Amino acid sequence: MTRKRGRKTKPASVEGLPADWRQRAKALRRYGGETPATAIERCADDLEATIVERDETTFSLVEAARESGYSADHLGRLVRDGRIPNAGRPGAPRIARADLPRKAHLPAETPLADRPRRRDTSNAQIVQSIIRKGIE
Repeated sequence: MTRKRGRKTKPASVEGLPADWRQRAKALRRYGGETPATAIERCADDLEATIVERDETTFSLVEAARESGYSADHLGRLVRDGRIPNAGRPGAPRIARADLPRKAHLPAETPLADRPRRRDTSNAQIVQSIIRKGIE
């Protein structure tokens, strides 16, 4: 979160974080914080690369159906009709995540900061496992 005039504000989205971090780096640099500014800029670069990679991820029609809530047949028709670009090749269509339609009742991706944190394994279970098996 960024602070502006005493108020906390959230960046518009995960996609907006790299620009926000670069602004913070610029402010740090202005006050002599070269090392932390460089670290923040590297984090911004890494996040930006991850976002690009995520958006360029492609799905088969079956995978796209699971992600979008639409049937594979319907998605195939949309690709054949040219309403969704084919990120694959003829006879083996793929759909890029960025072009994937989503049914209205399915939530779009939750911003990373808003995702609930859940542990599948409790600390006690981890300790018990280490005691039983030893540290590998």
